[in-house]
Amino acid sequence: MNKKDWWKEAVVYQIYPKSFQDSNGDGIGDLRGIIQRLDYLKNLGINVIWLCPVYQSPMDDGGYDISDYYHVHSMFGTDEDMDELIRKADELGIKILMDLVVNHTSDEHKWFQEALKNPDSKYADYYIFRETEDGNPPNNWRSYFGGPAWTKVEGTNRFYLHEFSEKQPDLNWENRELREEIYQMVNYWLDKGLGGFRIDAICNIKKRLEFGTFQPDGEDGLRYIGDWVLNQPGIEVFLKELNERTFRLHNSMTVAEANVPEELLNQFIGEEGFFSMVFDFSYADIDVPDTGEWFRPRQFTISELRKNIFDSQKMVQEKGWGAVYLENHDQNRSVNKYLPEKEINYYSKTMLASLFLFLRGTPFIYQGQEIGMENIRMDTIEDYDDIATHGQYHRALKAGLSEKEAFDIVAKRSRDNSRTPMQWNLSKNAGFSNAEATWMKVNPNFTKINVTCQQKTDSVLRFYKKLIGLRQESKYSSVMVNGAFLPYEAEDEDASVIAYQRILEKERLLVIHNFQNCESMIKIPEGYKEKAIGNYDREYLGETCYCLKPYECMALYKSQ
Repeated sequence: MNKKDWWKEAVVYQIYPKSFQDSNGDGIGDLRGIIQRLDYLKNLGINVIWLCPVYQSPMDDGGYDISDYYHVHSMFGTDEDMDELIRKADELGIKILMDLVVNHTSDEHKWFQEALKNPDSKYADYYIFRETEDGNPPNNWRSYFGGPAWTKVEGTNRFYLHEFSEKQPDLNWENRELREEIYQMVNYWLDKGLGGFRIDAICNIKKRLEFGTFQPDGEDGLRYIGDWVLNQPGIEVFLKELNERTFRLHNSMTVAEANVPEELLNQFIGEEGFFSMVFDFSYADIDVPDTGEWFRPRQFTISELRKNIFDSQKMVQEKGWGAVYLENHDQNRSVNKYLPEKEINYYSKTMLASLFLFLRGTPFIYQGQEIGMENIRMDTIEDYDDIATHGQYHRALKAGLSEKEAFDIVAKRSRDNSRTPMQWNLSKNAGFSNAEATWMKVNPNFTKINVTCQQKTDSVLRFYKKLIGLRQESKYSSVMVNGAFLPYEAEDEDASVIAYQRILEKERLLVIHNFQNCESMIKIPEGYKEKAIGNYDREYLGETCYCLKPYECMALYKSQ
């Protein structure tokens, strides 16, 4: 993996450490648990692990509120455990990515504590403080998690900015000394042999500070903060410096959580871009309004989903490289998002797997996705751990929804749907932990959906392994990794069919997905005789007019 763009050939597996594997019986996943499962991941075929934060943290936001960047939280193990994970994964040909959270810290970080104690210290300028004469907030911005984006320092008229929780004060990237601290920390981890980072909320580091009262866009009298903190002019100076001082020196794989407009995309992921790739939110957040209000879910069509995927693929292809995904720790389970509840089954789940694993870009598989894990429905709002879920629930109540209406909506979209413990087998707590109680409830459907029961039968897990194998080591690998993306739209094609081609010189793959629970017809161009994979056990005989079964997917190959 020494070549410059080694990450193009990667298949990434994202782990939410708290929920992956508990090794010491305390009901919480840990680093030693991940080490124990490395052989499973190697057998799955992945070669990069993205690890959600394991740094020291009060865990107000699942570890994305970091109080010490240099040390591992004791619930996950020790610093030595982290070193061992990096080393043992590397021995298996697996690189580790950590989360890099540098838009904000925890309010318990020593920098912020010093800033509170002494407003004249250098650390006060590591954050964004403003003092007001009347004791009211500097403006009426709404944080991403709901509520005001400014919190008053007790006993003063001094406020600090936080785009997320009030326990996550924003860092002031205008301060050069702060930036130097960040670069030193990033290089500390890369020098340990880390493969790179997934970079959290990085498009928020440049702020356009304006004060006063803005026209509210919600019942709470507040205004969405994004217009002042996302992709602001001048951010490119910070990102270029970050890349040159850290990532580029180590040939790192970097994937940015960055909703980048097309006109800026080349700067982010072009030949000399700031990052290896960025995530695209257009299809993963297709059910969320632009204001980010989960409690006002928007309906979408398969045609709209197809357009968003195709537009993303074409745009990124012109500029550089992308990261493709359907799930992560900030999403609900993809099968519950994209499929009607009564139509979630082996065929629809494997169809979704094919839909994204054949796209151009580095695929990211989220833990449990490979066995088709599903949403959980908790009993009460108190059962949910996610701070954003509680924020959306209370905003829904303020907007006039009943408690049942609010609960039904956030239960479907809650980030905790993807954070339930991994379902390994039929034993206690699905094999995740032998504790009496786990940190979050295990989904009761683990008796039907688990790794062990899917090992020996035609299953979602075995289909994922086949798809990964095709991409990693088969006659189709080159076209799957390096082939151009080209939409395929046959005449009179059913609106619920999503089909596209991958093209590399004389090689072509035609990948077809029937996104509905009834048969569909599709016209197939001449020359496609070979079936690379499909989720129905039936032969393809070279038909030019093919009848797709419900939720059928297949990839056809030809070489001119």
